[in-house]
Amino acid sequence: MEKLAPDYKKIYTDIIFKKCPEKHNLCNFILQKKALSVLDVIKLNQLIFSFEGKEITQFNQRQRSYDEASILEILEFQKKNGYNNTELAHKFNLSRNSVAKWKKMFNRTSQSN
Repeated sequence: MEKLAPDYKKIYTDIIFKKCPEKHNLCNFILQKKALSVLDVIKLNQLIFSFEGKEITQFNQRQRSYDEASILEILEFQKKNGYNNTELAHKFNLSRNSVAKWKKMFNRTSQSN
């Protein structure tokens, strides 16, 4: 059975038009893409909700989960841009331990192939 992914394009379009229409021009370049990547969703979230307080940000961070494709995309971003684990963690609001765990986990699987 195939997993259905959320339609992030529709979700973020609705949020922008209902909650903060003034940010439409700021986010339009991302929303015009055919499909949104994980990095696009993170960028939209930062653009729209950049005003959030520390408590809300911490709560949202605990609710995040990443699938394998998302993790690989983030690790590829790190490799492409030459970020170390700390810089990558800061960029995507992750823990350094999560980044290290992902690298360890996916380096093992790629070496066994």
